[in-house]
Amino acid sequence: MKKVIIGLVLLIAITLVTVLWLRTGKSSQGASVAATSNSSSGEKQQSTAAPNHAAMAMVPAYYKAAPNPNTLLPTLSPELFTGNKRLAYLAAKEIPQTLAQLPCYCHCDKGLGHKSLHSCFESEHGANCGICMGEALMASQLEKRAKLSAAEIREQIIAAYGTPENE
Repeated sequence: MKKVIIGLVLLIAITLVTVLWLRTGKSSQGASVAATSNSSSGEKQQSTAAPNHAAMAMVPAYYKAAPNPNTLLPTLSPELFTGNKRLAYLAAKEIPQTLAQLPCYCHCDKGLGHKSLHSCFESEHGANCGICMGEALMASQLEKRAKLSAAEIREQIIAAYGTPENE
C-alpha cells in the first residue's frame, strides 16, 4: 500500500513539474495550426484548423470544423491501458472528430506540436496527462449523455479548463 501511495505522490509531483515547465516554456507568440496549401488555381487556402490569433491567444490549437476522418492519425488501442486511461483512449477511438475540434489545455500544441486534443491520443502522451484524459472523458460524456455538438463541448472545455490557473 505504501508503494502505491508513493507512486501516486511521485506521479502528482511529475505532473505538477510538467505543467509548470509547460507554463514557463510558452512562447510570447501563439502558434497557429492553420496551414496553407496551394489550390489548383495557385491561390493559397487556409485549412479548417482554428487560427490562434491574439483574441484566442490563450486557447490552445484545435480544428474549427471536423476534419476528414481519413486525415486523422489513428489513436492507440484502448486495450493497451487500464482504468481511466483505457476509458480516455476509448473515447478518442469512438469520437475522433469531436476530439479533433477541441483544444488541449496541457498546451501540448506548444511543446509537442499537437493540433488538437485528438493528437494527444495518437501516442502515449494522453495516458500520462491528467488534463488530456479529463478533457477526453468530459467530451465523451457530453456527447453521449448531453448530446452536445463539438462546438458546444468546446465551449464547456474552455469554460472548465481555460481558467487563469490553467493558462
